[in-house]
Amino acid sequence: MQRGTKKAEATKLRLKGYSYKEIWDKLGVPKSTLSSWFKDLVLSQKAQDRLKVRHGIGTEALIKRNKMQTHIARQQATKIQNEASGEIGKLTNRDLMLIGTALYWGEGYKKLIVRDGKKRTWHKISFSNTDPKMIYVFVKFMTDVLHVQIDSIKVRMRLYEHINEKEALDFWSKSIGLPKGNFQKTSYAVSISSKRKLPYNRLPHGTLCVEISDTKKFHRILGMIEGLKNTC
Repeated sequence: MQRGTKKAEATKLRLKGYSYKEIWDKLGVPKSTLSSWFKDLVLSQKAQDRLKVRHGIGTEALIKRNKMQTHIARQQATKIQNEASGEIGKLTNRDLMLIGTALYWGEGYKKLIVRDGKKRTWHKISFSNTDPKMIYVFVKFMTDVLHVQIDSIKVRMRLYEHINEKEALDFWSKSIGLPKGNFQKTSYAVSISSKRKLPYNRLPHGTLCVEISDTKKFHRILGMIEGLKNTC
């Protein structure tokens, strides 16, 4: 076998995690030569693990090492998230205005109602999501920034067949701080999970829609969104 061919074969074996001794046994290339050939070669994690097993580091040790690496990564992620969380601090009303505006920009219903080819003069605020914290912040935006009265906020649950309505009602009422009297008749939908498109129970509490029938405040939010666009 020519030198160039041997080097190519040796490199293939090394990339698979073969030791110098194994390559020497197969190809007869001295370890000193292999060392010079592979000095800049970068091995995959799989290849490194095979070498460690060959060098006496067993599978149990590798599993332990991988678990430790995962633990360290999780600790680091938690530390970063906690530090970033502390950067937010207490929200001012202006902060809440910007957040609420951005939420409606992304998730709220903004299209003007049209009937018989004509735009209607009345419109309602409608915001839907599955995240209770997001719904809570939006409700707070409604009450603290737009001064919407609690009793004028109507909410409706959209549930799937596997969700217990009473449990969902208790969850949403407690999570967003609105009394159960604000909840309208629940609507139901065919679960996407039943069509094998999503894991079962992906949305354990369904979706919540917040609605306020107030045309002036609807247009005010649209104006805030335009103002936010103009600052970018």
